[in-house]
Amino acid sequence: MRPLSIIVKMLGLLAVTVPIGTTLSAHEFWIDPVAFEIPQGDPLVANIRVGKNFSGAAFSFIPNRFERFEVITAGVAYPVLGRLGDRPALTMATPEKGLNIAVHVTGDMTLTYRDWGKFETFLRHKNFAWGLAEHTRRGLPETGFKERYSRYAKSLIAVDGGAGQDHEVGLLTELVAEANPYTDDLTDGLPLRVFYQGKPRANAQVELFEKHQDGTVKISLHTTDEAGLIQLPVLPGRQYLADAVVLRAVDPAASDGAVWESLWAALTFATPQ
Repeated sequence: MRPLSIIVKMLGLLAVTVPIGTTLSAHEFWIDPVAFEIPQGDPLVANIRVGKNFSGAAFSFIPNRFERFEVITAGVAYPVLGRLGDRPALTMATPEKGLNIAVHVTGDMTLTYRDWGKFETFLRHKNFAWGLAEHTRRGLPETGFKERYSRYAKSLIAVDGGAGQDHEVGLLTELVAEANPYTDDLTDGLPLRVFYQGKPRANAQVELFEKHQDGTVKISLHTTDEAGLIQLPVLPGRQYLADAVVLRAVDPAASDGAVWESLWAALTFATPQ
C-alpha cells in the first residue's frame, strides 16, 4: 500500500496538471522568478505560471510536460533538474554571475473549442481577425474543432549585477531584449525583437504586462516594425511580462486532429528601482 503522503502528493499533481490542456490554453504562460536580482551564491528559484493579468497558478516540475528547461549563462546551458512534483519548478545553484536566461519550452497540447465565441475573442484579442474569414473559407465547423498550442518562455535574471546580453536561444518563436534591463539606460524604453523560425517577425502584436510593487498590473499593446523591433515603454521598479503569439493553419488530417496551431512566446524581466 502506498503511504498516505504519496497518495496526497499524486492527487495534488493531478489537480495542477489537468487544466494545462483544457481550460488555460488562451492564458499567458511565463517564468516567474522569486527574485529577479540575486547575489552570487544564492539559489536561483522560479515558478512556472499560467494565468491572466500577470497572475496565475504555479505548476510543478513535470518532465513529460516540457521539451526544454534550462538556464543559459555565459553561453553555457545548464539543464534544470528536479524531482517529479517539485514546486517551484526551478530551483538550482546559480551557475555564474551575470545575466542568466531561464528557458522553458512545453510540449504540444490541444484544446477543443465548444464555443465559437471563445475562439473569436481569442483571435480578435491577439490581432488575428483574419482567422475568422479563413476559418470559414476552409470549411471548418464553428464548434468541436481543435487547436494545438505550445509555449516558449524566457526570463532574464540578474546575478551580481546581471552584466551581459539577452540573445536568441534557438526557439521556434522567441522574444529577445536588445538592451539589458538591469544595466542599461532605459529612458527611451527597452528595445525588444520578435522572432519566428529564426527570422525577425514584422507587424507582430506584443502584449506588455507591467506589475507595480503594490501588485497592480497595467496592460498595453504594441506592434513591431518591419524589422521585428518594438521599443517597450518601461519604468523603474517594475516587473514585466511581454507576450507574442503566432497563429498558423494546420492540415485537418494531422494526427492530433488540430486545424489551428498557436505558438506563444513570453519574456519576463524586472527593472531596478
